[in-house]
Amino acid sequence: MSSELTSLKPAVLWKNFEGICGVPHPSKKEEMIRQFLVDFGNKHNLETIVDEVGNVIIKKPATPGMENVKGVVLQGHIDMVPQKNSDIVHDFEKDPIQTYVDGEWVKARGTTLGSDNGIGVAAAMSVLEANDISHGPVEALFTVDEETGMTGAFGLKPGILKGDILINMDSEDEGELYIGCAGGVNTNMKFHYTEIPVPAGSAAYKISITGLKGGHSGIDIPLGRGNSNKIINRLFWHAAADFGLRISNIDGGSLRNAIPREAFAVVTIPENNKEKFETFVKEFEQTIKSELGKVDPNFKIELNSVELPATLIDETTQGKLINTVYACPNGVIGMIADMPDVVETSTNLAIVKSENGIIEIYTLQRSSVNSKKDDLATMVRCVFETAGAEVEHSGTYPGWKPNLDSPVLVTMKNVYNNKFGKIPDVKIIHAGLECGLIGDVYPEMDLISFGPTIRNPHSPDEMVNIKSVEMFWDFLVATLENISSK
Repeated sequence: MSSELTSLKPAVLWKNFEGICGVPHPSKKEEMIRQFLVDFGNKHNLETIVDEVGNVIIKKPATPGMENVKGVVLQGHIDMVPQKNSDIVHDFEKDPIQTYVDGEWVKARGTTLGSDNGIGVAAAMSVLEANDISHGPVEALFTVDEETGMTGAFGLKPGILKGDILINMDSEDEGELYIGCAGGVNTNMKFHYTEIPVPAGSAAYKISITGLKGGHSGIDIPLGRGNSNKIINRLFWHAAADFGLRISNIDGGSLRNAIPREAFAVVTIPENNKEKFETFVKEFEQTIKSELGKVDPNFKIELNSVELPATLIDETTQGKLINTVYACPNGVIGMIADMPDVVETSTNLAIVKSENGIIEIYTLQRSSVNSKKDDLATMVRCVFETAGAEVEHSGTYPGWKPNLDSPVLVTMKNVYNNKFGKIPDVKIIHAGLECGLIGDVYPEMDLISFGPTIRNPHSPDEMVNIKSVEMFWDFLVATLENISSK
């Protein structure tokens, strides 16, 4: 265990979290973390199951005298978002996450930390190995591939879980209980382009958009952070019209569920427009800096001269790309009428990437109202289909309808008030939790979600608040000790 984490409380949870950080577990590459959990279950002589899609279920009997208490499923996902700063050398499929303590927070060195959802997984492991906690029957459900497709939740079969209550530990604000979430759908586009020669008398540049905070494309979407794909495309639009800019390649964003922080492109300009173009880029940078203000204070554009590329994207396709990305909606679309501080509907223009004659654009629409989610996805579709792009929808998952009469909600509100002297906030989260999918398979199960305070998930600035982890753990233990009988 890291010497920087050894003094943190609760020691058992931080020990398990450090163990998780030492095992590579990016989305769709969960083989090693799956085996890590299977070995953990076997070590503690607990019933351990791996289902058809790779979810791990570990079951622990009730402690003496608690056999008639309602069974609880502790649920978290074992994959993490693999994001790093461009100057960091890190292989998420091989290298451990390098954790460190920075004041009140635990962070990672230049990469995502994986507290989303490593802290939840570590908490479930800690309950499974504890011999000093009173609880009814406990099942830990560790799902795969939550971040890129919710494959584990989609593939969960009825009958494997016996619990009456599911406690999802994938929320990111201590002191809040979540009883509903947004659904989502991916809308992905594709243009085919012809590679054409670079005109004589051209100069080439690499454009780099960096320094944006990015973050979770649901939770952080109302913060108004810059989207690197929208910014670089705005630059393209003006420079193409005014200076004859031509695009050789574009590489913006890397994950559909993260606000894109960086974008890179190689472009050409007629030699006689170099000075005007360079001046324009400097002025454009200042314009965007002014617009973003304190929201993204480290934003910058770098313009570097490079050798001429071998080819360019043909002019017709370039025009279609620039116009459709400019027209594509992005950000918050609407708020919940009865909860005006909560986002109802949003969309994220996540990835724009060209290679080998194909330009791919990936977006993600979210809404707590399924019809509005589908309407927004159709809006995005129409923008690109009008320009002749191939469009497909994928990865649709439902929202989680709130139940204000939830028995576990009443229990947890009372437990929190007794322990911390206040009633926790009850909220709907603008993100895709697995509760909606699990609830479809187990409709009689009582569902709730909570977690510690995590900031900037899905970005290298991810961090988890140390004090909130201790409160999260104490709350979890007290909840298990106060679950009612069947």
